[in-house]
Amino acid sequence: MNCGIMSLLSDTAFEDPWSSFFMDVLSPLSFVKVSSVRMQGLLLLIFAKYQHLPFIQILSTKSTPTGLFGYWGNKGGINIFLKFYGYYVSIINCHLPPHMANNDQRLEHFDRILEMQNFEAQDIPNILDHDLILWFGDMNFRIEDFGLHFVRESIKNQCYSDLWEKDQLSIAKRHDPLLREFQEGPLLFPPTYKFDKNSNNYDTSEKKRKPAWTDRILWRLKRQPQAAVHTPTPSAPHFTLFPRSYVSHMLYSISDHKPVTSTFDLELKPLVSAPLITLLPESLCTEESDLLISYSLTADFLSSPWDWIGLYKVGLRHINDYVSYVWVRDNQVSFSDGLNQVYIDISDIPETEDQFLLFYYSNNLHSVVGISKPFKIQPHSFLAEGPLDEAQPQI
Repeated sequence: MNCGIMSLLSDTAFEDPWSSFFMDVLSPLSFVKVSSVRMQGLLLLIFAKYQHLPFIQILSTKSTPTGLFGYWGNKGGINIFLKFYGYYVSIINCHLPPHMANNDQRLEHFDRILEMQNFEAQDIPNILDHDLILWFGDMNFRIEDFGLHFVRESIKNQCYSDLWEKDQLSIAKRHDPLLREFQEGPLLFPPTYKFDKNSNNYDTSEKKRKPAWTDRILWRLKRQPQAAVHTPTPSAPHFTLFPRSYVSHMLYSISDHKPVTSTFDLELKPLVSAPLITLLPESLCTEESDLLISYSLTADFLSSPWDWIGLYKVGLRHINDYVSYVWVRDNQVSFSDGLNQVYIDISDIPETEDQFLLFYYSNNLHSVVGISKPFKIQPHSFLAEGPLDEAQPQI
């Protein structure tokens, strides 16, 4: 991210360019921006297909600066912590100290970021008890001992095995019990730093920095409790991560780093299989310029006067992209045991063949807790016209 002061001010007032770009690319594929957190040059975005939204609860976003004795965010980590189908997941993006001699400082910052990710809420477990930690970023680990010529020749001949042995992160994982619990895919791609900008040439400046795998993607699955001798192993919930790819992308040359991506398959047995709110598309009907909505809620769902239902076109980019909305308490028509009806004024919606969705947003949980199936609004429902005059809900 551009962390100049004008860029920071602009991104505070408007959507940052990376969010806008990814929303444009991913929304036609049914992905919705769920959450984001930024600290100067670090940005972390989470997108999910909309059918998963009722099972994703964003519990916290956090920034941990480690630059300038912990006061400056040019180095450090940012975290989005969520519950996904009942499992606890932490996603961390980091930027650790640079330069060959600062390996101990990198490891210290790694530990500090991890220590600062604990949460005050009593019902949230320690981060090391989370089911999954995804940790990635510019970790700045370097290749020790070997000279520049040997490293470049090894890269040219795609002989990486000797370089792996001297990779500072690999060495640290062999000695640090906690770091050893983080897994990484095989480094089968060339070191991703440092390149001349707009080229595939390693650093030709006067400094001639030695190439290194600075940009890494790690993950850690929760430790399962050890069974006592002669005691059957307890049956743990099924939650497994399978790495599919771990590659760099040499075509991109706008930075002195090459971007790195990883793809995973997450296989799980849901701990939560039913949404808290069920919106009933078969009960949708129109009366004059109102769209009548029936919904049911589970017994343990705590509603709020600030809960709202949004009407969206299929292909939305973000939860704030509603076409219309209603505060559920204000426009309630009827309610009974577990079944409620509200209406949305659709008089300002132009006649269209688009499909729509309904989202129920919980103010207490700060997340979507119910989604309807896609549907169309019948043309005869477009009668009156009149702007909405209520304050718009914001996330």
